[in-house]
Amino acid sequence: MTLKTIFALNPALDRAALHLAFAQAGLLQVRDVLTSESAHELRAALARGTPWGMAVRAGDGAGSPPRSFSAEALRDPATARELNDAAQAAARASARGDYGFRYSHCSMVEAVRQGGSGGGLHEIILEHINSEVFLGFVREITGFTDLSRADGNATLFGPNHYLGRHSDSHVAEGWRVAYVLNLPPDDWHPDWGGYLQFLDEEGDIVRGYRPRFNSLNLFAVPRLHSVSYVTPFAPLGRMAISGWFRDW
Repeated sequence: MTLKTIFALNPALDRAALHLAFAQAGLLQVRDVLTSESAHELRAALARGTPWGMAVRAGDGAGSPPRSFSAEALRDPATARELNDAAQAAARASARGDYGFRYSHCSMVEAVRQGGSGGGLHEIILEHINSEVFLGFVREITGFTDLSRADGNATLFGPNHYLGRHSDSHVAEGWRVAYVLNLPPDDWHPDWGGYLQFLDEEGDIVRGYRPRFNSLNLFAVPRLHSVSYVTPFAPLGRMAISGWFRDW
């Protein structure tokens, strides 16, 4: 697979200003992070080439692990019914105030692992995220000079999808900076939901980012955050590449 312009950084970015903004708040949305041509090509390729499964969780703790249903598995009616039951359980957990989520996803690391021959779309994306050009950019902006690699997931928040409040407290696994590269439809309307929200300990929203096309959200973890409920009338969907930059 060949992609002409994938992950071409916008040369007009003011890196010094971005570094200062991140240093002050520990979080940042970089707008127009890629060139326009690169961002549009990436969005089209990801939409066309991703087998969307589902990620669901109903409650926090060892007794309620996250569940992942692959696109292939969901072709089985029995598995589709199992997903529906899991989604209802997630809704009940969230109604109680427990942790829950439901959204479409594809683990790019797992897709590469299962893909056999190299050169596929998700492998190319991971290679560019882990390139010295992109890693160096993130190190420069965040000040985390020891970042050594990143993982990645393709995510798609459609109507009735959400990600409950959590903190990404996996520091022992090397997580330092979470990222979301937004590739939704142009001019995502605020009424459609799908905002990345940051909360204080009392549950007040202290900052929220609209999922702007071609924007990169970066934030140091752990930090309380969520993705707000996507409304039933929202278009499909809030597509992104997300994951964590790690120091090992």
